[in-house]
Amino acid sequence: MKHRFFILIWLLIFSFAGKSSSILIPMDESQSNHLKAYGISYWVLQNNLEARWLLNYRGGSFMMDFHPEIESECVIRDVKYEIIADVQAQQILSDIASNDVNMDALKLEKAPKIAVYSPKDKLPWDDAVTLVLTYAEIPYDIIYDEEIVRGDLSKYDWLHLHHEDFTGQYGKFYAAYQHMAWYRNQVQNAEDEATKLGFSKVSQLKLFVAQTIRNYVSKGGFLFAMCSATDSYDIAIASNNTDICGPMFDGDPADAHMQEKLDFTQTFAFRNFTLNPNPFEYEFSDIDVTNSRKVAEEEDFFTLFEFSAKWDPVPTMLCQNHTSIIKGFMGQTTAFNKNVIKPGVLIMGELKTAGEARYIHGELGNGTWTFYGGHDPEDYRHFVGDEPTTLELHPNSPGYRLILNNVLFPAAKKKKLKT
Repeated sequence: MKHRFFILIWLLIFSFAGKSSSILIPMDESQSNHLKAYGISYWVLQNNLEARWLLNYRGGSFMMDFHPEIESECVIRDVKYEIIADVQAQQILSDIASNDVNMDALKLEKAPKIAVYSPKDKLPWDDAVTLVLTYAEIPYDIIYDEEIVRGDLSKYDWLHLHHEDFTGQYGKFYAAYQHMAWYRNQVQNAEDEATKLGFSKVSQLKLFVAQTIRNYVSKGGFLFAMCSATDSYDIAIASNNTDICGPMFDGDPADAHMQEKLDFTQTFAFRNFTLNPNPFEYEFSDIDVTNSRKVAEEEDFFTLFEFSAKWDPVPTMLCQNHTSIIKGFMGQTTAFNKNVIKPGVLIMGELKTAGEARYIHGELGNGTWTFYGGHDPEDYRHFVGDEPTTLELHPNSPGYRLILNNVLFPAAKKKKLKT
């Protein structure tokens, strides 16, 4: 009798699975591995299968047609999933479509081709984006100045700017690290690369690269940058008519009138900022608030804004999370001074009491860009030479989720951002 009972239960389970049509990957607090869940969705798109991003539904869940291969990947990667019947899937979509709820379902159309702008030589710091892409098992190519100069950027849908200094001042590490072997190697490699590519100065090469990236975004590219690659990028673009580098960086004096010659019409995010011309100070300008902020670590949290999923799907996608309160983290560029942010820029995350923005977004031509302050979402104060974060210990990191929202964002069919 007991044997027949177990057979009946097994048949019922098999019958239910056979009629099931969808896999739901929840992204609320029940998810066992939020970061690898993005990798599952990317894998689905890579294999030319359809997926939907359910905005604001259980933390921004994913849903796709049932295939045994997808289920196997979820099991292998320890990603929680639910097999649901066709009627359940349709009910979820119907509920989401209701005008009474702030939700939407967006179809993910293709796996974006991803590039990370990063030097080939190993530098004494890690990069949060490459860490999380590797952990989530999302493939990417590393490109740098040579590839951009020869026009390879057009091959990619999405570009991340590694911890970088586009001003040609080598991160303003001169005062602290000028005698270190890694710093000297970095300078020599950069100078050799500039000469090989036909530029007399590293700053001129970096300006060309920055302008090429600007053109890439204008034509429809997706740009994501963190830490010093955010403010140093805008500073480099604004300095196209002047020399802001001291003699220890490029062999000749900086322009004494550099501040008056800045061109803010070219920048993505910032205007009316004041440069820090002192080569011995570890700061580019007053865009960054690292040295002026008075925020204790235990009080350092920023809040994500809530947007309308049906009317503003772009910022809604970029803010999908299982919490709206994100633990802060520092970097060479920690957060952005709200007083120098351009009026049309969308602030998506802020620490209001400190008057700083942490997560901002905007459009340029047919493309978009996103700037995210700080170095590593799970390492509050990351120093040069520190060991990289082990993401196996942080599979549910809300700070890292914001990065992966940006990675998957180009795959979605979306409406134009409303401002």
